[in-house]
Amino acid sequence: MRFNFSSHSAAPAAATATPATTATNGNEKASATQPLKRAIENDPDSLDSVISNPQSFPITIVPNRPASFYGVAPNGKAFQRQTSCRSRNFRPGSMRRVRRRAVFKNGDCNVVQKHLQRRRLRFMQDMYTTMVDWQWRWTLLAFALSFILSWLFFALIWWLIIYTHGDLEELHLPDNQEESGWAPCVSAIDGFTSCFLFSIETQHTIGYGVRTTSTECPEAIFMMCFQSIYGVMSSAFMAGIVFAKMTRAKQRAQTLLFSKQAVICQRDGSLSLMFRVGDMRKSHIIGAGVRAQLIRTKSTKEGEVMTQFFTELEIGSDDSGSDLFFIWPMIIEHKIDENSPLYNLNATDMLHDRFEIVVILEGTVESTGQSTQARSSYINTEILWGHRFDPVVLYNKDLQAYEIDYARFNETTQVDTPLCSARELNEIYKIQEGFRTPETTFTMRQLSHNHSDQAS
Repeated sequence: MRFNFSSHSAAPAAATATPATTATNGNEKASATQPLKRAIENDPDSLDSVISNPQSFPITIVPNRPASFYGVAPNGKAFQRQTSCRSRNFRPGSMRRVRRRAVFKNGDCNVVQKHLQRRRLRFMQDMYTTMVDWQWRWTLLAFALSFILSWLFFALIWWLIIYTHGDLEELHLPDNQEESGWAPCVSAIDGFTSCFLFSIETQHTIGYGVRTTSTECPEAIFMMCFQSIYGVMSSAFMAGIVFAKMTRAKQRAQTLLFSKQAVICQRDGSLSLMFRVGDMRKSHIIGAGVRAQLIRTKSTKEGEVMTQFFTELEIGSDDSGSDLFFIWPMIIEHKIDENSPLYNLNATDMLHDRFEIVVILEGTVESTGQSTQARSSYINTEILWGHRFDPVVLYNKDLQAYEIDYARFNETTQVDTPLCSARELNEIYKIQEGFRTPETTFTMRQLSHNHSDQAS
């Protein structure tokens, strides 16, 4: 397609003036630019595409950006060609449509919730899970406050018990107790600070041996038992939260790798979608299984548009299926056959269509026995058509072991691959084979054999 530019209005005199005329006008410079209009010649092959996609015009006029002179306008005056903000190789309708992700590459889900009724109350009822899902700074803050506030709370209760018993009077203080013969509730208590220290010793069963509870106050004995039980429970609760955060499945998933791109190439004559998974640790994932789901827009027969429609993809590694013996990086394959939702997509459709393939790796951590799940996704722009993954597992004769080169984990090699869809490729194969199938071949042979028998 060719583009001609023509001016609608005459250029200002200052813009076309001679150097002498410009000199007589002083230092004034003409800054106005004449408006330009794009005249598109009729091209029956791509005109409809350009008109239907005005945002994808190959050339965009950028004002006030002069370039070299190009061509002559119909009025005989030269005009300046404005620089295009797009590539010369751009073709109408070839813009890649990038889908907004549902799952990021690191496995986090791109989901934001709102208008939840009674959200805080529901989250407080499941306090353990809420605190495990917190960020570390909030968990550590809650860990510290749970102890400090409890120490202060019980210290206040101890101070009230001792104050009501009269142990804080001048004659009943520890220095005067031998002279007055006073029996306190707790020995060696002379104020709130000593009550705070006694609260810490009681809650954590430190037992320095200086401050002890006597039989003089039953309420003090009850409070000592209650605080000891509370201290054990609170320590176990907070330690469990910290342990759960450190050993949760999300942390183990950080060492499970997915290739940055997926590839499409031929395997045994059929198009296949492939991606690679790997594990950085020596401790293996027991019972590893991998799944893949396609997120795509679907319209039902009734006219309902389902923008997030999930379709399960049949995947596997070699001939072992989706259950993996996960000792080294493996290539997961989805064969694009008649049952595949990608059966009718060719290389061009792969760029224009909007979809997302979510891949999930699940298994049990060998060292901890906990289940883990790693996730990633591939959108249409992250699928390389006509590429194949390079091998990363080689046998090292010096080490007498299989060596994994993770530097080549994402490396691919371009291979010859038809740009047509899997359906079109199967039709081509049928044409090349003359539509001969094992059933028709057997029938033709039987008819030929019967005809020869009759002739004899």
